[in-house]
Amino acid sequence: MAQLVDKAKGFVADKLANIQKPEAELADVSVGHVGRDGATLAGRVDVRNPYSHAIPVCELSYSLWSAGREVASGTVPDPGSLAGGGATTRLDVPVRVPYDFLASLVRDAGSDWDIDYEMRVGLTVDLPVVGNLTLPLTKSGELKLPTLSSIIF
Repeated sequence: MAQLVDKAKGFVADKLANIQKPEAELADVSVGHVGRDGATLAGRVDVRNPYSHAIPVCELSYSLWSAGREVASGTVPDPGSLAGGGATTRLDVPVRVPYDFLASLVRDAGSDWDIDYEMRVGLTVDLPVVGNLTLPLTKSGELKLPTLSSIIF
């Protein structure tokens, strides 16, 4: 009886390991809006759903890092669902950066007027049979800051 249970566990584990999963890419991070109280950065996640039916997205969790410090973090609860049939769905990740932290980052920006960043996103989807699955995404790059004239005018 124990051998039968072990074979069943092995069969299920093998099938779950080879199940298709959505493919996600953290495609872009840009400056969305700059105001007196802070800035909103716009992250974009592109997700391809290999299934013929839509898959609900439970949440998007994010954290933005720069100069070894966490700039912002949070979650986007229930951002919708992924379109089925191999389609790619774009999910927006609005990252709110407070003004005081933004000011310290600008001082660190120096002469090249950009900020090195690392954005970490956890995309949690609800797959049938498997349950919740979190896809970890990371993107590093340079964020070009807007000039003062582009903000005012």
